[in-house]
Parts: sequence; C-alpha cells; structure tokens
Amino acid sequence: MHYSTTIFGQLLAFIPKGELKRLTGQHQAERYVKKLTVWNHLIVLLYAQATNKDSLREIEAGLRACPEIWHHLGIKTVAKSSLARVNNTRNPIVFEKTFYALLKQCLEITPKKSFSFDNPLYSLDATVINLCLSLFNWAKYRHNKGAMKLHFLLDNKTGLPMVLNLTKGKIADISQGKKMKMDIPTQSILVFDRGYLDYSWWRRLDRQGIFFVTRIKENAIIIVSERLPILHLKILADERIWIGDPVSPPYDKELRRVTYLDEKKKYIFLTNNFELKAEEIAFIYKERWQIELFFKWIKQNLKVKTFLGTSKNAVMNQIWASMIYYLLLSYIKFQTRSRKSLLELTWMVKETLILRRSLLDILSLTPKTVKKLTNTEPVQGELF
Repeated sequence: MHYSTTIFGQLLAFIPKGELKRLTGQHQAERYVKKLTVWNHLIVLLYAQATNKDSLREIEAGLRACPEIWHHLGIKTVAKSSLARVNNTRNPIVFEKTFYALLKQCLEITPKKSFSFDNPLYSLDATVINLCLSLFNWAKYRHNKGAMKLHFLLDNKTGLPMVLNLTKGKIADISQGKKMKMDIPTQSILVFDRGYLDYSWWRRLDRQGIFFVTRIKENAIIIVSERLPILHLKILADERIWIGDPVSPPYDKELRRVTYLDEKKKYIFLTNNFELKAEEIAFIYKERWQIELFFKWIKQNLKVKTFLGTSKNAVMNQIWASMIYYLLLSYIKFQTRSRKSLLELTWMVKETLILRRSLLDILSLTPKTVKKLTNTEPVQGELF
C-alpha cells in the first residue's frame, strides 16, 4: 500500500504546531532568520535523536542524502554552519514550552498504572550530566569538573516527566526542589530521597495537602509519641514521632516513622500520611526506583550526554528536543496501546524513519522483517 508521508513525517504530526508557531512569534525566535526556522531547527534535532547522530556534520550528510523528504518535512536548510549558529543563539524557551504543550496531549490518552491506593503518586529527583569544563566553561561543578543537573518530577502512574528544570551541577537538589512549580493535586503523594531534607519545605507541602514519603537521616533527633499496631510481618515498627535536629528547625507536627525489613536489610521511612497501611508506605518508597530507571533509560537512549554544541543554549535546546522525542515515542505507545517497550519502539523508528509506510506498521515489525521495508517512491505533501 502506498503512503504519501514518511514515518518521520507521521511522527512530527503529533507535535502541536499551532502552539509552536504561537510561541515562535511570542518569543521572536525567528528574528533575523532567513532559512533555519524554529520548525526546521526542531526537525533537525529530532532527526539527530532518532538516528543517533553525534555531530552536525553527520546530521548534514544524513539529510543531504535524502533531499526528497525536505519539502515533505518542512526543511529548508541543513547547513552545519547555520545549525551551529542557531543552536548557540536561539532561546530554548520555545522548545521548553512545546514540551509542556505536547505533554498535555500525552496526558489525555495515557493509561494509568493501578496502585492499591487512589492517591496520585509522584517521584522527585535529579540526575547529573557530566561535562568537560574546558569546553562547557559555563557549567562549573567542582574545581576541575563541569556538570549540569536535570531535576525531574515523574508521574509514577503514567511514567511521564511532569516537570523538568535544568540547572548547573552545583545546585543542590533541595534548593531546586523548593523552586519547582509542581502543579499536583491535593492528596497526592510525593516521594523523594534524603537529599530533600528541609523541614520548612516539608511543612509547606503538608499545608498544601500533599503527602510525602522519604528516608530519615541517621543523626536526626527523634521523640516517639505513640507506637502503632504492627499488622505486617516485614514491618518492624510503626510510630508517631516528633523530629528535629541541631541544624534545621524542627518540623512542627507529628510525623510517622515506619521501619521495614527487606531481605535482611532495615529501612526507615518518614511520612505525614497516617491513613495508608505501613506496608503501603514501604511500597511507595520502593516506587521511587521508577525515576532511577527513567534516568537510566534517557541516558542510554537519548542524546543527553553528548552534545552538538558547547554553549548553554545549545545544550538546553538539545535536551528539550530529546524530551520532546521521548514524549513522541510515548504518545505512539499510548495511542496504539502497543505492548512493545519504548526501547523496541526507539529501535524500530530509527530503522524506518524515512520510509513511506504507515506508522502502525512498525508496531508489528521484528528484527527479521524490518530490513524488508524499502523506500521506492518520492514523497509528496507538506506538513508545516
């Protein structure tokens, strides 16, 4: 069957182009630009993501090898000199806001993971991207090291990043966590590790009606006010406590301390939730591992560790494009209810990106059948 557009073209169709145009005008992102429009720029970065290109020269060579798809995709230029200039000078806010517009679309069709409780569950954490300080001199981390941090709020029920903040590597997790605009509903549960110790921030979450689950530091001063009944074999203790330490001001309400035994190792959790079962509190903290798996996945499968430019704008533009690509893959998976993993989908898209086939076709591909697909006719039509 003949298809008039490529897999790449069908993938790009999910991007909210009207919103991208509006943002482009609002932020004057195409001022003094003749050919390399915001859309053209985004296509090139997404192409680099999908095909795992490591340099602007590779990108240019790859796209020049298939000029028949330019008009169809909306490409006007792939000159590496133009790409380098725009990558370094274009404000990344347009791609950032496009990410959130696409996220809104994804949330409308995302299947929800089921838990034994009804509360929305979110994980908060940050991951470090190491950079060479001599090349990325704006990202000083330590004396002779460079780095930046990606601060994420992950929705555990959907697997989607709800908030992403990009900072220099030396910014503490809690410092940025307190600034993040987490628009999450009342009665949500927020899980985070010991890097987010700040009693005043915990109190603010409590006043907003948000439950939290975290780990306790060994030097914390604890006063037990009540021992609650133990109803599970792995629960060693379930207690109401008061907490404070010599450095931070005390948390001015009772907290709950749950001591849990898992494979002969003892874990101690703190929470302001007194309604859930003690074993559910332990389960919630285990769910924080999902954000660690998310970090591992994006570092292995997205281009967020090697960059096409060394300026702050170039790095941030590429990271936002990477996350847009992640949402596009997620959107396909959710829309089609595919059982393929995101890793399998990433590989399939890479192998078939410029072929004229239905996007649905790639969901039935295997390593043996993907090589049989060929691109035999010129592409026509325009997306943007």
